[in-house]
Amino acid sequence: MRITSSAVSLNVNHVAASSTFLTTHFGFREEMAADGFASLTRDDAGMNVVFLWRGLESLPEDQRNTPAAGLILAFVVVDDLECELTRLQAEGVTITMPLTAEEWGERAFQVRDPNGVIIQLVDWKVPTS
Repeated sequence: MRITSSAVSLNVNHVAASSTFLTTHFGFREEMAADGFASLTRDDAGMNVVFLWRGLESLPEDQRNTPAAGLILAFVVVDDLECELTRLQAEGVTITMPLTAEEWGERAFQVRDPNGVIIQLVDWKVPTS
């Protein structure tokens, strides 16, 4: 098997709202879009994020009405996580999980897009002993 690219596809009620949220606040750009569909990318993301309209008939019947729930769309940030938090707050984005630090070195905070998709920004600070 040879994999040439990766994507995560999420069923949402309002494709344009999620697409606009990622383009406005997270620097993604729409690579492709049509009625009920948008594929977003960033040169440094390593994957595309695809939003599909809930109920899209091209999906199998047992999938088409299932919303994107229980999933965390996590982006690892190599720059300053605190600056990203401050920037998003200044842009009016509601922080739904405050910046937390775990003993194993993970630091993260979360927001939700207009469709309720959880987006987490995370970095790793290796604990020093």
